[in-house]
Amino acid sequence: MKKNVIVAQSGGPSPVINSSLRGVVDACKAFPDNFGTVYAGWHGIEGVLKEELLNLSAQDEDEIALLRYTPAAGAIGTCRYKLKSSQQEDFQRVIEVFKAHDIGYFFYNGGNDSMDTANKVAKMAASQGLDLVAVGVPKTIDNDVGDSEFKLIDHTPGYGSVARYWMAMVQNANEENAGSCPADPVLVLQAMGRKIGFIPAAARLADPKREMPLQIYLAESKVPAEEMCDLVNDQLKRDGRCIVVVSEGFDAGELGEVKDSFGHTSFGSSQMTVAQKVVNLLNQHGLPVPGKARGQVPGTDQRATTAYASVVDLDEAYKVGQQAVLIAASGENGWMATILREPGLIYNVRYDKAPLEAVANSERTFPAEWIAANKIDVTDAFTAYAKPLIGEDWPSIPVINGRQRLARLQPVFAEKKLPAYVLEALRKK
Repeated sequence: MKKNVIVAQSGGPSPVINSSLRGVVDACKAFPDNFGTVYAGWHGIEGVLKEELLNLSAQDEDEIALLRYTPAAGAIGTCRYKLKSSQQEDFQRVIEVFKAHDIGYFFYNGGNDSMDTANKVAKMAASQGLDLVAVGVPKTIDNDVGDSEFKLIDHTPGYGSVARYWMAMVQNANEENAGSCPADPVLVLQAMGRKIGFIPAAARLADPKREMPLQIYLAESKVPAEEMCDLVNDQLKRDGRCIVVVSEGFDAGELGEVKDSFGHTSFGSSQMTVAQKVVNLLNQHGLPVPGKARGQVPGTDQRATTAYASVVDLDEAYKVGQQAVLIAASGENGWMATILREPGLIYNVRYDKAPLEAVANSERTFPAEWIAANKIDVTDAFTAYAKPLIGEDWPSIPVINGRQRLARLQPVFAEKKLPAYVLEALRKK
C-alpha cells in the first residue's frame, strides 16, 4: 500500500549532503506503488515536531537535479535538536505527525546521534502499531559513524570532500608559508574533527612524499603542548619554517569551551580557538628563527564549499541515498544504508545495510596504527585508505553570469493538521 515519505537531516552538513537527498527523492519516484508524496522535515526533526513539511514532490525536476551541486543544508535545513529518551512527548508528537500525514517511510540523514533517533522512532512506531519503515542515511565530515574495524561502514559521505578540501588547503598554505617564512615562519591551521583525527590526517594527502615541513597533531596523538613547541622548533632549525595542522580537539589547554545540544564541544563558538592557543604557546615559548607564528582557522567553508567537493563523494552520497530507498522498498525496517569497500588494488565499493541499533551504539576511533611513530604524522596506510575518496577531477559546477547556480526549492509546505507544538526541550520550566 502506498505511503508518504519524510526525509530529514540532522547535525553539521557536508558538501554532498544534498546529493544524498536527491538520491532519496529520485529513487522514491522509481517506486510509485510504494512511495507517495515525499516531504522534507524543515530543519530536521524540529520541522517534523513543528509539522513543517516541505513538499519535495512538488518541486521542479531541474531544482532537484541541482541539489548535486548545492552544498551544506540550505535546501531543507538541518538542526541540532536531540530527541532524548526522557522526551516522550516529543516522540509521541513525531508519531502523531506521521499518522496525520499518512507517513509510512522515514529517512534520517546524519551521524550516530541521528541513527539513534531513527532507531528510537522506529521502535516507538512499532510499539504503537504504526506501519513505519525507518532507514538511516549516513552523513558526517568527521568520518566517525560506524565502527573502528570498518565493518559497519567504510567511510561516510562528506568525508571525501572535506579531505579533498584539506589537501588543497595545505598545498596552498605551503606556498604561502614558503614565501612569507622570513617574517611568518610558522603557520598553524586548525581542522575540524572534535575528538577524531580523520580530517587533520587528510593534510598528508597534500604531501604524500613528505617533502613539506609539515606536522600534523591529531587529538589522539596526545602530544603535550610543551613537547609540541619543541618539535616545531626542531623543524624550524632544520627547514627555517613549519606548517602545523592541528585538530580542533587537540588538548592545548583551557579554551572556554561551549557545548552544543548533543553535548559536544562547539569549538567554533568557544572563547578561544585551538589554533590561537597553539600560536600563543609557540610565540611565548620562543622560536629559534626570526619572526612569529601565525594561525588560520578555516570555518564552516570546510563543509559548505562546492568547488572542493570530491566527484567520488558526490556519486557515493547519491547512491547511498538510493540504497536507503531500496532498503525501504523491500519493507525492511531499522537499517542504515552503508558503503563497504571491496578488497583489491582497484577502488570499488558496494552498497549494503547495517542495523540502526548497531550504528547508534558504536563509536569509531582513528586507528592507532595509522598514527606515525613520531606522533606528528600519519602512515602510508592512512593515505592509501583516504586517497581514493578524494577523486581525480574537479567537480563541474553550473554557473550563470559568474555565479554558482544552486538549487532553489519553492516553499510549498503540507497543510498543518495538528495543534501547534512547542518542542519539549525548549519549554520554560
